[in-house]
Amino acid sequence: MQYSNITLSRKDGIATIRLNRPDALNALSLELLHEFSQATGEVALDETLKALVLRGEGRGFCAGADLLYFDRVFDDLSLLPNYVRDLNAALFALEELPIPTIAAVHGYALAGGMELMMACDMAVVTEDARIGDQHANFGLIPGGGSTQRLPRRVGMPRAMELLTTGRWLSGSEAVEWGLALRSAPSELLEAELESLLAGLRTKSRTGLALMKSLARASQDVPLRDGIALEGATFTHLFGTSPHPREGITAFKEKRQPEF
Repeated sequence: MQYSNITLSRKDGIATIRLNRPDALNALSLELLHEFSQATGEVALDETLKALVLRGEGRGFCAGADLLYFDRVFDDLSLLPNYVRDLNAALFALEELPIPTIAAVHGYALAGGMELMMACDMAVVTEDARIGDQHANFGLIPGGGSTQRLPRRVGMPRAMELLTTGRWLSGSEAVEWGLALRSAPSELLEAELESLLAGLRTKSRTGLALMKSLARASQDVPLRDGIALEGATFTHLFGTSPHPREGITAFKEKRQPEF
């Protein structure tokens, strides 16, 4: 499918969605959100893919919501629920993909941009990236999950500081806080990203999907229930997938498994 506000590419088992509104710092228009949800649907159905990378075209990752849309909201408040619904639908579609997702962040990841980053499983960022939630600076509050995802990622005190002061973190600080996985100088971002992807390309997609599903479930269930679910899924995997047998055979034969 052809897209106007994003691009979707696939190579060597990795899908890449790139936000493609560079003149607007990849602001999240309704059109972009609709295309984004369609693209993640395509990715979810492609069982050859092992991971998704999310990127931004131009000078930054994403500067957040499209403020031109909100100019119209003051004259017609009925438009606002539509935007909030579609924003969160896009974020959940990303979060619930059955493969690992990685945000590759340069420049700005602000407000909705940070919400996109948090909806990914991991983030690799440039050291000089600028990451934060600036709603408080303009008398606003988040609408795409920052008040909910951020405390889960970094703890309540740090989340409250970022939300209420509107300050920005550098990429290096985001790693210290646990908001990003790795940071690198701008010129080394591609190498850092590739080192992460190299560890995913050879894995079983079935195994990756199940581990992600179980890890996500751990946030919502008691420990004993989560471990019971893991054990049941472990047993189910052996009975339904050829990958455990191939993995163990490859181990015994001292070769790489072929999934």
